Amino acid sequence: MAVAVVEAYDRVARRVLDGPARLGRTRLVAVDGPSGAGKSVFATRLADALAALPGGSPPPVVHTDDLLDGWDDQFTFWPRLEEGVLGPLRAGRPGAYRRYSWVRRSFLPRPVPVPVAPVLVIEGVSAARAAVVPDLALAVFVTAPASLRLARAVERDGPGILPELRRWHRGERSYFAADGTEARADLVVDGAPGLPHDADRYHVRRR
Repeated sequence: MAVAVVEAYDRVARRVLDGPARLGRTRLVAVDGPSGAGKSVFATRLADALAALPGGSPPPVVHTDDLLDGWDDQFTFWPRLEEGVLGPLRAGRPGAYRRYSWVRRSFLPRPVPVPVAPVLVIEGVSAARAAVVPDLALAVFVTAPASLRLARAVERDGPGILPELRRWHRGERSYFAADGTEARADLVVDGAPGLPHDADRYHVRRR
């Protein structure tokens, strides 16, 4: 039986900063998990906690959804992230990427800069894949029941996405089973916790 523990975001932030930088001079945090689980919320609140520490600053946050070339690029976007962001940072240089417009269905021309910073947060499905483990300071896996994740996505984007979303969820299940992402994560977060807590300052982790 999994045990749930309430933990402060600033404790995770200190854990990250106390660890070594493995991506050049940058501590890389990957926030992974299935769609609709709460990855973006966790990444945002962790970034806020890092910025609030004494001498801290807001870390850049890269959302992998911005790198996807449409629905069919669910896991194959990685070379784009490696070439534009991870590779340059590993060499101590700033990176950049072009954001995909889901309205225009094309990449926007203006690059989004990713500076060399003490911490970089990457958030999205497969962000903590096995290939990036040597670069990681912290791997986070956020989980929630499938029915709730589906309802969240429909509420956000409308029922028109259901056919693609169901196919996407099947792909996620197969991918995570093959990659072993959750079992390898340093921190597993409950994205639909029943424990009462101040959600702006604390998350609920499983152990």
